Parts: sequence; structure tokens; C-alpha cells
Amino acid sequence: MSEPQTTTVEVRLPSRMGYEKVAMSTAAAVAKLMGFREDRIEDLKTAIAEACINAIEHGNRLNENLSVGVVLSAGEHALEIKVIDDGTGMKKQPARPDIDRKMHGEEDPRGMGMFLIQALVDEAEWVSGIDGHSSYVRLVIRLDKEAA
Repeated sequence: MSEPQTTTVEVRLPSRMGYEKVAMSTAAAVAKLMGFREDRIEDLKTAIAEACINAIEHGNRLNENLSVGVVLSAGEHALEIKVIDDGTGMKKQPARPDIDRKMHGEEDPRGMGMFLIQALVDEAEWVSGIDGHSSYVRLVIRLDKEAA
């Protein structure tokens, strides 16, 4: 019996806002080829955009000499995405946002990205790089996930 085939697609983005859209459309194209439903593709696009923006802004600190790597690994039943930057990674998880306070302007509207990502994908893991480089977020979205 042969091992299931995994197809890998890699994209390297400049650390410049707006280029997250390249990762979004690439991930959407791969997910479409895999047979994901349209609503799951939209979830994936939002999650990958947030991950890329975090990598550009926080990981690479908007340094245009650095790039963001996006690795899409399409398996038989799931798509794994790694968004890699040159930052040191997170020291600690941010506090859970208070949505009501944010909606009423009582809290900074920013800082929702990680929680949004976790809500949209089946797995999300933040990994700090060795020696303060090549930190990444690993996202997994499964093909057979039913609509809630």
C-alpha cells in the first residue's frame, strides 16, 4: 500500500502590507483544487491573511529586507499552512479579547488576529524559532469539516 501523496506549494512574500493577498489567493487556489467548500475557502483566506499580516508586522517588524515564507502542504484530507517570518516568536499568548468592549470602542480594536485564526481553522500552533529566527504559525484545515 502506497503512502498518501502530499503536494507542496511555496510562496515567498516581501514584508510589505498588501502582499498577504498573494498568499490568500494561492491558498484559495490550492484549497479549491483539493475540493474544499467555498465557505471553508473563505475561512482559510481570512486566517492566512491574518497570519501573514502578523508575520509582516510583528515578526519582521515591517522590514522590507526580510521576507515571509508561506508553505502549503496539501494532503489527502487536510491542508497544512506554515507562515514563516524572521521574528523571535511570541513570548506569551495575548489576553483573550473582550469583543463587547472592542465593539463599543472601550478597547483597542486591534489584537484579534490570533483569536480569529483559531476560530477559523481546525488547528493553529505558534512556534518560536531557534536562536530567534524562523518563527512560524502552523495552520491545519481539514477537508471533511462540516458546516456548524
